[in-house]
Amino acid sequence: MSTDTPASTPSASAAERYLAVQRSDEFAGLRRTLRGFIFPMTVAFFLWYALYVILSAYARDFMGTKLFGSNINVALVFGLLQFVSTFLIAWLYSRFADRKIDPVADRIRAEIGEVGHEHGPRG
Repeated sequence: MSTDTPASTPSASAAERYLAVQRSDEFAGLRRTLRGFIFPMTVAFFLWYALYVILSAYARDFMGTKLFGSNINVALVFGLLQFVSTFLIAWLYSRFADRKIDPVADRIRAEIGEVGHEHGPRG
């Protein structure tokens, strides 16, 4: 008994279509575009977070500087800005994906015949 799937089955042709898409210039461009956003944003956020941690560890006087009232200091503001920057990056990515990633991904999906397989709340 063989476990090989004949080449004429639908799954084999689907696999061939996926491999063809993966090798296509359009898909390579999509990956390059995505990486062009993801990698710099990840590095920027990591450096921003590392700055916060390093300042907290080695610049205690600076981080302890009072800004407003008796409880608001530089460390608290930096910590809150970590949340702000996280939401900002998520918002920027959403806009970026809507403009640059989703149209190309939708075209590729339509080419391989998966138009009905929309996923996520944006649909």
